[in-house]
Formats: sequence, structure tokens, C-alpha cells
Amino acid sequence: MSCPTPVLLTDEQMRTFITEGFLILQTDFPESFHLALTDQLNHVYEHEGNPGNNLLPRIRELQKVFDHPVVTGALTSVLGPNYMLHAHRHGHYNASPVAGGWHKDSYWGYKRMRNHHPWWAMIMYFPQDTPVELGPTGIMPGTQNYESRIFEAHNPEGEAVASGKAGTFALIHYDIWHRSTSNLLGRHRYMLKFEFMRTEAPQAPSWNCREADWKRPASFSTPIVEHEAMWKETWKWLSGQLGSLAGTLASGAWTIHETEAKLEDPYEPNALNAAYELAGMGHEGIKALIRGLLHEHVKVSRTAAYGLAVAGAEAVVPLEQALGSERDETVVHAAYALGELRYLAAQAVPSLAKLLDHPSASVRQTVTETLGMIGAPADQVVSALIRCLQDEDVQVRFMAGLALCRVGSAGEAAVPQLEKALDDDNRYVRAHAAEALHYIDTDAAKDVLIRFLLNSRWCPTTTAQSTFYP
Repeated sequence: MSCPTPVLLTDEQMRTFITEGFLILQTDFPESFHLALTDQLNHVYEHEGNPGNNLLPRIRELQKVFDHPVVTGALTSVLGPNYMLHAHRHGHYNASPVAGGWHKDSYWGYKRMRNHHPWWAMIMYFPQDTPVELGPTGIMPGTQNYESRIFEAHNPEGEAVASGKAGTFALIHYDIWHRSTSNLLGRHRYMLKFEFMRTEAPQAPSWNCREADWKRPASFSTPIVEHEAMWKETWKWLSGQLGSLAGTLASGAWTIHETEAKLEDPYEPNALNAAYELAGMGHEGIKALIRGLLHEHVKVSRTAAYGLAVAGAEAVVPLEQALGSERDETVVHAAYALGELRYLAAQAVPSLAKLLDHPSASVRQTVTETLGMIGAPADQVVSALIRCLQDEDVQVRFMAGLALCRVGSAGEAAVPQLEKALDDDNRYVRAHAAEALHYIDTDAAKDVLIRFLLNSRWCPTTTAQSTFYP
């Protein structure tokens, strides 16, 4: 049976998501659906504990949530039509009267350089009525691109909460700052968290786009600082345009000098705005960003990399040269920017592949993801990713699986090594290998995948209380 047609986001909703980093949306399941769902959650949590990554197969009715047209439409709009439901999922239970701490979720630890473009998103689903007093998730609008908790001093009252009737969900940029709020009622409160990854770069708008040009949403929670260049570039990127900022801003010598100095601004939003402005200032702006990339302070280097990631084709050669830096962080930042430049950076693939012998695991992890983002020449990229599947570092291995998801059918040569990865000791290496086989989607890949899934079939009704019958 086919799923209903996705309800795609409107232009106004996409503008709000770009500026605020989240949307609060609502499904329309009947009350009986959520009552049954929460009854089952109560039973499982009481008798078996948190099912963790087995949440979806253990609570089978939950799949209907992720087939709901409002949910599929929201995810399609932000991540494209071929988004991936990640193997990590978690049912958060909150009965605490004390609010949790502000945090961003991890990818594979917290050292990974986070994407400003929406390559990842999360759904936080509330299966019961969740008034503010029951402790919904708190979200700090507009903070998805900040490394620091600057809002605690500059906008402490700006918190939004994912409060609403049963079936409410928050669609959030993966990197936004969020927390659990106080459950003052002492009743069960579940939030079912699922992660999703974009597997294809946008070629055209995947939402219900009626207006091609960027403009601010009519109303939105006031961000800490406005990021007009960043917001416009993200809108264009989601519309399929790569390097849309390049050469669009004035670049006089004094303007370059003044803007470059702001890369060192200790107030992170100002530094980020400077990086994006330099990305639009052509050749001299790129030179300033490269100086920033090589700056003695790592924070300045990382900020400059965000500008270089959107600066267009002219940034590729100096970024490739920066891969030879003796400082690991500079190499990571340069590789990150090359990945965001995608096919424009294809000439750097041989230099990136050489870094798979680098002694730093963080360098090899970043390079692995970058190779999947660039994707071509496919034979060189796939050959390198086959090596990554055999790396001693587990994070390199499971990143290789995700990278091959983005390569798609061109990754068929990796099928034998992916089959071996299905026996890896790490659960996410196995899961990502299975996902890669799914996205490669050739006959050979499907044969390996089906055999693996049949052998590892998990029965959702087999519990300690019901081992065989009925």
C-alpha cells in the first residue's frame, strides 16, 4: 500500500526553518491512536526498560507516524525526497521537576565540524498531550549554527517549547541548542526522537516553492543576531544553487580589512557574519578567509572554514593547499569546506585520499565524509571509501557507510567490503553498511542486504514474558 502524498512545507515555513532552525507541526491521528501508543510505551518501559535503537520495531504502530504525510512532507522539504531514517533512535522519558541542561546532540562524539546547511534533521514526537507543565522539549531559536551558548547571557528568555496536543512534533535542525524542561505534573512524558540524514544534495526546491527569491519570514522569534547573508545562501543552497554568494558583495580594500578583523570577534554571531560576507567578496575575500583558516586560534580557523565552504569554485585550490598544514584542525577545516563545495572540489579527491594515511583519526573521519559529499570521480571516491571501511578507527568505518549512501549506485564496487562490515563489532558500522547497500540498490547489493536482514530478523513480540507463543 502506498503512503499518502507528502504535505510539503510552504515558502513561509521554510523561511522560518532557515532563520529559527525548527518548526512545531501537528499530525491528525485520532485520540485512540495515541492512547494505545502511550499504553504500549508505559508497558514496555515498565517491564522491559527503554528499547533504545529498537524503539521502532518494538512499538510497531509508531511506523505510522513516520508514514504520516505531514511528517514525510516536512522531512522531504528540508532533506530531499530520499532522506534516510538513521539507525539511532531513542524514546526520552521525562518525569523530572528539574530542567535539563542546554546541549546539541552528538554525531560521533562532539568534535565533528557541524554543517550549517541542513544535511541532518531530527523529529521529536510527543504521543501524549504535552502542556508546558509536563516538560516539553525547550528549543533556543536561531542557535543551530552556534558552537557556544551565547544565548544564556544575551537571550535567556528566548526559549520556545514543543508544547501541544498528542501528535505534536518538532522538526529541528540537528545542531540547534535544546533541552528538556521541568515536568511539574509528575505524569509520564514521552518524547520519541528520530534522526534523519540527507542522502542527496539539493538540485531544486523540495518544498512547495512558489517564490524563488529569499525574503525574511513575516514573523519569527527574534534570533540573537540576524544573519541575512547566511539565511539567503541557505535558501539558495536548498534551491539547488552552489556558491550563490560568490562575487555578490562589494570588496574594497578597506571593507575587506575591516571584515577580516571581525573573524576574530569573540562574539560568535558577528564572526560568522564576517565569514559569510567575505565569501561574497570574490578573490580578495577568499584570500582573507584563507588567512583566517591559517590563523593561530582554532576558533578563527573554524569560522573562516564556514565562509570558504560557501565561497564557490575559486576557494578550491587554496583549500587543497591547506590540506598540507601541520595542524590537524586546519586540515579538518579545509577538508570540511571542500566537502561542502561538492563537485566543484573534485580535483582535490587525490589529495584527500592521501590523507587516509594521516595519523589523526579526526582528519580521517572528516576526509571520509568529504569524499562522500564530493562523490566524483566515482571510481577514486569509492576506492578510497573501501579503504575507510577497513580503518582501525570505528568512527571512520561507520562514516564510510554513510558516505557510500550518498554515492549511491556508483558505489557497487564497495559491496564486498560492505558485506564484511555487516559483521563489524560496532552496531552503527553494521547499520550504516546496511543503509549503504540499500542506497547502492544494485542486484548484488540487494542480495547481500536481504540475506543480512533475514538472518538478523528481530521479533517485536518476543519478550521475557512471551518467548514463543502465541
